[in-house]
Amino acid sequence: MFLVILQKRIAGLTRSTLERFVLQARRAAGLRDAVHVLITGSRELRSLNRRFLGKDRPTDVLSFPSQPSGCTTRCVAGEVAISAEVARRNARRLGHSVADEVKILVLHGILHLAGYDHEHDNGRMAGKENQLRQQLKLESGLIERTQPRAGKAAREQRRDPSSTAGRRRTA
Repeated sequence: MFLVILQKRIAGLTRSTLERFVLQARRAAGLRDAVHVLITGSRELRSLNRRFLGKDRPTDVLSFPSQPSGCTTRCVAGEVAISAEVARRNARRLGHSVADEVKILVLHGILHLAGYDHEHDNGRMAGKENQLRQQLKLESGLIERTQPRAGKAAREQRRDPSSTAGRRRTA
């Protein structure tokens, strides 16, 4: 149903905990097919980013949708790769646990596998990520952070969880 590989350890996150989260996030995103997740280092993410996107720098999360194969059982929606080092930096900067940051990145990657594309969908993915983030009890989403006022909005939201500041994003 899914495969989780932890090449890098994450404080407060075991393989079984992450597997349960992947299952929850996959179902919440409406994906029936399996999702594979790799938690690795920045060097590996940089290599993947360069090879597949032509960007010679590490990144936090990459998604690789599978090509439709017409399979009838045990289909794979795709793979999500996450840099543990970037997740640690993000978590420290945003004031939450690395385990939560990895979950936020997994959710973002799964939404890409489900067909969402925040760069071209006029806020559709941002809205879905926000909805699922709340449902899965996660802090600020990845799309929210990439907006110019995301840092301020995230801080406001941590102070006042009912705040709507920064929740609707169009990137």
